[in-house]
Amino acid sequence: MDTGVTALPIHAVLPELLAALRAGPRALLIAPPGAGKTTAVPPALLAEPWCTGQLLLLVPRRLAARAAAEYVARQMGEEPGATVGYQTRLDSRVGRDTRLIAMTHGVFLSRLQADPELGGVSAVLFDEVHERSLDNDLALALTLDAAGALRPDLRLLAMSATLDGERFARLLGDPPLVRSEGKSFPLTLRHLGRDPAARIEPQVAAACRLALAEQPGASVLAFLPGVAEIERTADALGALPADVVLHRLHGQVDPAAQRQALKAPDPGTRKLVLATSIAETSVTLDHVAAVVDSGLARRPRYDRGAGLTRLVTERAAQSAVIQRAGRAARQRPGTAYRLWEEAATSALPAHDPPEILEADLSSLLLTCLLWGETDPASLPFLDPPPAAAIAEARARLHVLGATDADGRVSDHGRAIARLPLEPRLAHMLVEGAARGLAADAADAAVLLTERGLGGNDPDLDLRRRRWRSDRGRRADAARGLGRRWLKQVPSGHGGGGDALAMAVALAFPDRLSRRRDPSGEQWQSVGGRGFRLDPASTLASAKWLAVAEVAGSAAGARILSAAAIDEADVLALFADRIEVRHDGAFDPATASVTPTRSRRLGAIRLSSGPDSNPDPAAIATALVEGVRSHGLALLPWGEDAQALRARAAFARPFAPDLADLSDAALLERLDEWLAPIVANRRRLGDIAPGALTQALHGLLGWDGQQRLDKLAPSHFRSPAGAGHPIDYAAAGGPTIEVRAQALFGLSAHPMVGGEQVPLTLAITSPAGRPIQTSRDLPSFWAGSWREVAKEMRGRYPRHPWPDDPASASPTLRAKPRS
Repeated sequence: MDTGVTALPIHAVLPELLAALRAGPRALLIAPPGAGKTTAVPPALLAEPWCTGQLLLLVPRRLAARAAAEYVARQMGEEPGATVGYQTRLDSRVGRDTRLIAMTHGVFLSRLQADPELGGVSAVLFDEVHERSLDNDLALALTLDAAGALRPDLRLLAMSATLDGERFARLLGDPPLVRSEGKSFPLTLRHLGRDPAARIEPQVAAACRLALAEQPGASVLAFLPGVAEIERTADALGALPADVVLHRLHGQVDPAAQRQALKAPDPGTRKLVLATSIAETSVTLDHVAAVVDSGLARRPRYDRGAGLTRLVTERAAQSAVIQRAGRAARQRPGTAYRLWEEAATSALPAHDPPEILEADLSSLLLTCLLWGETDPASLPFLDPPPAAAIAEARARLHVLGATDADGRVSDHGRAIARLPLEPRLAHMLVEGAARGLAADAADAAVLLTERGLGGNDPDLDLRRRRWRSDRGRRADAARGLGRRWLKQVPSGHGGGGDALAMAVALAFPDRLSRRRDPSGEQWQSVGGRGFRLDPASTLASAKWLAVAEVAGSAAGARILSAAAIDEADVLALFADRIEVRHDGAFDPATASVTPTRSRRLGAIRLSSGPDSNPDPAAIATALVEGVRSHGLALLPWGEDAQALRARAAFARPFAPDLADLSDAALLERLDEWLAPIVANRRRLGDIAPGALTQALHGLLGWDGQQRLDKLAPSHFRSPAGAGHPIDYAAAGGPTIEVRAQALFGLSAHPMVGGEQVPLTLAITSPAGRPIQTSRDLPSFWAGSWREVAKEMRGRYPRHPWPDDPASASPTLRAKPRS
């Protein structure tokens, strides 16, 4: 939002932009922050001859939609809801005569689904189109598709301060590109650096105090990654100068408080605003002449392996820090204080990654299926959705019952698509209504989508009680939102007891968890993941939790929100998912399996006992899993099998495509080679002799065995005709033990590994005692052999000790006694 300056930089290019949209239906506008694109362009279009209907201005955040509409309405001398209005999920100011509506992308998508032709709409304006949220990309793709098929007259204008003009131009069909200059107030950049080992909040607080001292009379805006950091920074600031008023600006702040943070301070005062990225674009904070930038941002990251979306704190992108710094010079010369070294700026990522490449695409896919497109990649996306993410989304929608066996949208899918919620929560509301839990499901959906409502305690029931007692405007708006959702599903009343938890469990059945330890810190989920909870939480004493949100690594994610649920309710809700398994408990001490019969809900064992009628396949599986968990050392390896593995390990550097028989490789292929061996057995010790060797031969294959025999033969045949086993596991490399007389007549040293590696010869006397170790037999014959032979003739006179063993005849016989 811009200030009340009458002449804005955008006015210089308005004639060019208006001409472009008269000549054709599309245009691109690049205008720096402060140029006036958000608040000056839409009103100017209302007077155009082609504009006979509404203009929809799409902005990335609710705060920006409301602020832009209020500002433009004020410039027209009106209140929002007259000519200019806004629509967000929690708030709406739209009248019968409203022609310009600022709205978020989510609201626009609901309207577009209901009316793909966008009847009565003359133009759609995409503000800050470079902010690549999932809803932003989807809204642009569907609008382009609708315009191409149904509304060739629909005007589309993409606007941004930092735009990949070439890619967007190709996507929009190479429309005219209009550029505007920004305001030219000087901006000073100061790089303060920071200690990465220390908490960020005290360092931001110190930078804020420095900015307030160095910029007397000016207001200061500080950027932090999230609400928790804002609160900790506020605590670290301590007592502020008497003329400074502290404001917090983020999505959880009441609209009235947001307006206070945006507007100019009262005379004789100035502002210190602690904000998230909500203040980066589309709004102007009056009176700000200094920015403190932590250099951090919080972004959602979808862990596909865990099936969880988690918020992570990362370095902000270069495009973001440029936008942040520009906030200081929107109205006057300004200074940006950056908490990193100047040289580090070039190492920041250029842009935030598009959300479509990393997010859960269930909602996008459902929208596309209802649009009539089974392959979202065929729609005009700037970055097509990844095939793996789409496949996962298809599976999730099918589990929710949103699609049938053929992948078509079911009646249930249409019901959940009518709700402006992501599919899990919409499913919760529709299914909850069918079970008499509609009101509780609506409450759960509100609490899970409106961050900070009722506080941030993990206990959702506690949050709901706080929310119910909150009489603030945001809490009232949230209650109205819940009532609107309830009108879209069959009427129902709260189920009492654990009704809120039951509703959450319907949305996230895979996250339903049971306590694993007395402290309540460790939890096992139905989906198999392990979760953690603060033992001091009021939820720690519960036996079961319906978990909604988690954060952190997949192996031990932290529970952010949940509700206690009774086991009887769990069993009633998911009776159709409980299965009886015939399996067994593996004992590593005896390397055996005791057959058991158990009732399970996913990965959670509800009950178990001895099984009088065990399933042989289950026992075999338990044996294989026992080896997978406790290692290959439990298997009864014989000497032949161990020798074969040593030969393969020696040969693989010479033949990388040879089957890998290492521990890691064998564990990875256990199901392939071990499962057939343990069939119909209960103990690993019952594996037949030679079975493991035979299994290894199977992994090598016939061709592999032939190559192995050439590169790493099992035996060395001496000139005397005897076979000597080669020890490939010896410390000195491949080694054989051989009597000296067996080597007579050998003038070249024996080699293995494709004639690249000399055998280590442990040469012995006729009695088997070591007399020499050699890796160069010709040098031994020509060198120390004479001394060795001289000594050996006295000890073993019946055996030959020639002066030239290389030309002597090999023998293993002694001379006859005289």
